[in-house]
Amino acid sequence: MRAPVTDWPTMFPLTEKSVRAAFVNASRKEVSDLTLPPAFDEIDWSSLDYLGWRDPKMAKRAYLVVPADPTASSEEADLVGILLRQAEASPRGRAQCSWCQDVRLPNDVVFFSAKRAGAAGRRGDTVGTLLCDTFQCSQNVRKPPPPAYLGYDVEAAVRERIAELRLRAAGFAENVLGGA
Repeated sequence: MRAPVTDWPTMFPLTEKSVRAAFVNASRKEVSDLTLPPAFDEIDWSSLDYLGWRDPKMAKRAYLVVPADPTASSEEADLVGILLRQAEASPRGRAQCSWCQDVRLPNDVVFFSAKRAGAAGRRGDTVGTLLCDTFQCSQNVRKPPPPAYLGYDVEAAVRERIAELRLRAAGFAENVLGGA
C-alpha cells in the first residue's frame, strides 16, 4: 500500500551537475552538449513532478529528469535522466498524453522515443510514449477538474492526478532502465 499522496514530497531543486549526472541513456558527448532549460535557476520546483524540456539547439531532441521513486524525499531520491527523440510523424487526430491523460486542454501531444539504458540501448532497443509537446503535464494535473457529481472532492482528485503522473513518469524511467 502506498503512502497517502499528501505525504509525498514535491520535486526538489536540481543543480546542473545533478541533471547531467542523471542521464542513463545518453553518451558523455550528448550529455555535455545538452542545453539546460531556459531560466533553469528560476524554476519553481514545488510545482513540478519531473523536469522536462526541449533542446533549443536540436529541434527533435528533448530531455526528462524523473525521480525514480516519487515517494522518496530529496535526500534519498535517485534521479533518472532520459534523452528523448521526437518521432518524425505526428499522431493522427488528437492524441492523449500518456502521463497526464488530460482530455480537456488542447495541448499538442507528440510521440517520443528513448533508447534503453545499457546494453539494450546499444543494441538499438527503444521505448516510446506520447507526451505533451512542451512537458506541461505538471501544470495540467494541477488544474481542478469539473465536479463530476454533488459532493465530488476536487482537491482529492487533483492530488490523485498528481500521484498518477508521478507514478507514470517513474514507470517510464523504470522501463528505460530495463524494467517492466
